Amino acid sequence: MASRNLTNGDNDQVLIQENSYVRILTLNRPQQLNALSFQMVTRLLDILVAYEEDPNVKLVILKGKGRAFCAGGDVVSMIHFGKNVHWSFGAKQSWFEYNVDYLMATYSKPQVSILNGIVMGSGAGISVHGRFQVATENTVFAMPEAALGLFPDVGASHFLSRLPGEYVGLTGARLDGAEMLACGLATHFVNSNRLPLLEEALVEVDTVDPAVVCAIIDRYSQEVPLKEKSAYHKLDIINRCFSKRTVEEILSSLEQEAVDGADVWITETIQSLEKASPIGLKLTLRSFREGRLQTIEQCFIREYRMFCHAMKRDVSNDFYEGCRAMLIDKDKNPKWEPSKLELISDEMVDRYFSKIDGEGWVDLKLPVRYKSTISIMSKL
Repeated sequence: MASRNLTNGDNDQVLIQENSYVRILTLNRPQQLNALSFQMVTRLLDILVAYEEDPNVKLVILKGKGRAFCAGGDVVSMIHFGKNVHWSFGAKQSWFEYNVDYLMATYSKPQVSILNGIVMGSGAGISVHGRFQVATENTVFAMPEAALGLFPDVGASHFLSRLPGEYVGLTGARLDGAEMLACGLATHFVNSNRLPLLEEALVEVDTVDPAVVCAIIDRYSQEVPLKEKSAYHKLDIINRCFSKRTVEEILSSLEQEAVDGADVWITETIQSLEKASPIGLKLTLRSFREGRLQTIEQCFIREYRMFCHAMKRDVSNDFYEGCRAMLIDKDKNPKWEPSKLELISDEMVDRYFSKIDGEGWVDLKLPVRYKSTISIMSKL
């Protein structure tokens, strides 16, 4: 069957291309770096549910238009509606988004995400949970939520907590494609100039056997060396410092490392932690520690509770303030409250993990799935 487009051009936020048994979905908000809108997540959910039930669809490819795969969720809209309409708008978008992520994590057909550009926040949610992730020399991955007064969600407490993820989650450190491949966040590395050839080969797939898809990607992939300054070379320090029980102890351990020997990387890591929201850091660390022992379903349900508290602002205003400072006014000078780690009580953190009372709120509901969850560790 010849290739055909089933969308109305640039006005569609998710473009669809049919190629025989393969469907290519392209995120289409390039001016917003393909930040996920409410329209996009609901559209993706409908499409993926339909494709899983359609015997004529064997493979789904997901990519982004422009220089980003997906730079995260459209949190500016969430904050706008949270302040001017009702906090539940952001919660509703998160509800659909987590269902998309969970569907990808349990999908019965192979799905390939081509990460040729920026992959942040929610962009990780709609890629890392799938079967295959193809990174390139243009890939930039980060989960910078703590710098926005939040915590890495979209299942990050599951897929990052099984890696040296506290470092990535707490600091918002950026990883390139080679680093993603090295730590298991990507399954393959393909140079961007070979992506058209890879796509041409993938659209010929006529089976749901992931081994066949993997063999095709293998033909175009390559081993790629880590840069000399890569944080991956610091794993001994990362494991030593970021395994500490509290954020305060992590900082203290890093400061001791800095005293023992001059290292620009350590100094920059400390500065990243000191600039982030104190409550965002506390939430991130606890979320990851709990997520390490939980199923992906449990992680999503807990993260949804936490996100709803952040949207409702019943404990802290830091998420709104972080978005104001970093994304709206862009003065890069957030006023965190509480302003210091030592001012945050265990009770404050506990409230983020509790159910929300009243207002018709219910826990996240995930569909019963019959396929075993794909663990990040199964890809290593």
